[in-house]
Amino acid sequence: MITKTLNITSAKYQPNETRTGNNTSVISIIVDGETMWVPTDPDNTDYAEILRQVAAGTLTIEDAD
Repeated sequence: MITKTLNITSAKYQPNETRTGNNTSVISIIVDGETMWVPTDPDNTDYAEILRQVAAGTLTIEDAD
């Protein structure tokens, strides 16, 4: 399995417009100055990298507005 390290400088949960309440299914991240939208899918390699950085204590995901 190939893993990649993303230089994430910001991460924030985004509300899912099709759900009610504070459910989220997407995280917006900034990588090398570019905004990316990452689904909270365990099979997504970018999401796995986000979780790895959170577990390592190098990244915090902000709550959705």
